[in-house]
Amino acid sequence: MKAIVEEISGQSLDEYMMQNFYQPMGLETMGYLPLKRIPMDRIVPTEYDLYYRMQLLQGHVHDMGAAMQGGVGGHAGVFSDARDLAAMMQMYLNGGSYHHQQFLSTETVNEFAKCQFCNGEKEENRRGIAFDKPNRQGSEGPTCDCISYESYGHSGFTGTLAWADPEEEIVYVFLSNRIYPSMDNKKLQKMNIRTRIMEAIYMANTNGKTMRVIHPDRDMGLMGLEF
Repeated sequence: MKAIVEEISGQSLDEYMMQNFYQPMGLETMGYLPLKRIPMDRIVPTEYDLYYRMQLLQGHVHDMGAAMQGGVGGHAGVFSDARDLAAMMQMYLNGGSYHHQQFLSTETVNEFAKCQFCNGEKEENRRGIAFDKPNRQGSEGPTCDCISYESYGHSGFTGTLAWADPEEEIVYVFLSNRIYPSMDNKKLQKMNIRTRIMEAIYMANTNGKTMRVIHPDRDMGLMGLEF
């Protein structure tokens, strides 16, 4: 998809996204190559890379494939804080609209967000286009069983999760540098933290409770999303 965007637009992916999405949407932190725009002390360190770059990764994409592309990959390289990422997910939830401006057609969002190869009970591939989707009930996946099959999102290797549910009108963003200082840290998976938080959100929503949404302040730091 990176190659398609760059071929049609005549721009690099980072320039195209900044000019057509991040800046018009008012997203101050989201983007590729954050060290060109943001002080390092605002960016959360990712990992002590002792097998490829032999240094602490802070402000540089963790994914090696994206690093070999100069930090701008179609699958990795975007940095953001929680607010900007929530805004992007809300734009998808709005059918491509944000602040009264249409960034994507609703038809495009719906097509990318639907399961492309679901076939009744037999689910050979749960994913949409670029988006992940929930697994069928009882199967392992990025979400709890409580979430609707209409929902979609992304879970990243570094511990991030961003999910949108059009049926319940919920956006859930979880940012973590779980691989700091080492990718051997697997506590998020073992303790099922992201899914347990998702369950709590849906339980509160189902019970009609008023929830207090807790999010980090903008100055708490940026995470590499591994998109």
